[in-house]
Amino acid sequence: MSEFTDKVKGAANEVAGKVKQAIGQGSNDASLEAEGAAQEGKGHVQQGIGSAKGAVKGAVDKL
Repeated sequence: MSEFTDKVKGAANEVAGKVKQAIGQGSNDASLEAEGAAQEGKGHVQQGIGSAKGAVKGAVDKL
């Protein structure tokens, strides 16, 4: 995946995770809340990967 794709998918996972957490809290569903937290974490990782790809590409372009 490209840098942009990783960042967009990461942001989408973060938002979806936050929504799941809120629904889990509102309905006292601990498993849904945990699933949301995991998905939000996955989003953070995806965005980090996208940023790393951008940094590597930028460094290679300078060579």
